[in-house]
Amino acid sequence: MSLTGTSFLLTSFVLCAVALLLPLVLWSRVPGPAPVRAAARLLMLLFVQGTAISLVFVLVNNANNLYDDWADLLGTGNHVQQAADLGVDGTGGISLKNLPPVRQTFRQAGGPRMRQAGGVRVTDLRGRISGVNAEVYVWLPPQYDEPAYRHRAFPVVELLPGYPGSAKAWFGSLRVHEQLRPMMLDGRVAPFILVAPRTNLLARADTGCANIPGTVNAESWLSIDVPRMVMDNFRAEPAPDGWATAGYSAGAHCATKLAVAHPDRYRAAVSMSGYNDPRGERSSLAGRTLELRRRNNPRLLLSASPVHPRIALYFSGESGDGYQAGTAIQAIAKPPTSVDVVLLPRSAGGHDMGLWRPQLPEVFRWLTERFDSGGVGAAGTPGTEGAENGTGGPGDAGGAVGADRIKGPLPHEPSNGGSTRAEPASGTASRTGAARRP
Repeated sequence: MSLTGTSFLLTSFVLCAVALLLPLVLWSRVPGPAPVRAAARLLMLLFVQGTAISLVFVLVNNANNLYDDWADLLGTGNHVQQAADLGVDGTGGISLKNLPPVRQTFRQAGGPRMRQAGGVRVTDLRGRISGVNAEVYVWLPPQYDEPAYRHRAFPVVELLPGYPGSAKAWFGSLRVHEQLRPMMLDGRVAPFILVAPRTNLLARADTGCANIPGTVNAESWLSIDVPRMVMDNFRAEPAPDGWATAGYSAGAHCATKLAVAHPDRYRAAVSMSGYNDPRGERSSLAGRTLELRRRNNPRLLLSASPVHPRIALYFSGESGDGYQAGTAIQAIAKPPTSVDVVLLPRSAGGHDMGLWRPQLPEVFRWLTERFDSGGVGAAGTPGTEGAENGTGGPGDAGGAVGADRIKGPLPHEPSNGGSTRAEPASGTASRTGAARRP
């Protein structure tokens, strides 16, 4: 039974109600000698306390999508089949162009809000490069199945959750698809394909989106296996011009790191309440040694690059929780790397979904502007040119091959909801208390 499903929530409510009624009905009716009656009453009280605590956990888990199933909660899940040494580029010397297409079967995703805004689909992907086997959630924009767009390729945003956290949180707790669908329909944001892969790959550990030989190849899973599957099954823009990453908390660190480390695979990244040093998350495998920390710190990667990449980075956060991570990178970034930093007021909330959910409209307006200015399409009136392939479904042969980009001007309506732009500053990220939250 899913920990985030409606059935588990209702079961928790029923058990809690039964636990409350038992003492009221049976307290004075328990038969037997005094020690037996005392033991029975103690068990009833423990049952009440246990079900109440369980109900609170279920409500918190549903609100934040921390754990998908019992394996995640108990730390028994392992989605890594092998973790070979794949080298610096994460390919293991394999020619990606020669690999046959990945054909996947998708099903309707289960869980709260998964059927809203056209529905979220899911597939179980076996990573041919990374050795990771895990689920990937995909949401298609409303234009995807419209006849006027049937020959068009769409830009993609890869969504990364925090730790602990479920990929479903983007659709469940953050309601990204419900927020963006009306904005896509009226042209305020581009019609992005949203892709949320599992990042919780090992028991009781955050992979830090790193490749660690013998342990996990999370970086190759996220930046190679998942994008290739999406491009093989949907009319998706090719990398890097059609791809971006976005994340919150530990996922924000991953989003920035992937874009900085692989500008040949991503053109933009969004970090909400993120950090640069992997040690910002206590459970991060990438923070275990000094070498791993250096290899997976986007600020150090950028500063060591002789030529800064053509990527756009967006950081938002409160002082001490994401803001300094952005200003530290902003201080060293050189064109063509561009960095925008948004300082959120303390009144905006804490390190939780209540802080990140309201930011999504502005985040995707920013992404739209970056893709628009870079030639990646918009949600304007579609043109008439295009190749005669693609049928508008996940089984489209060849993915985006022969498909045109979405074209047309987009409105630019920057709004930070009371936030202020940051001035460049030096320093490193500080995530006070963030490691103990999602």
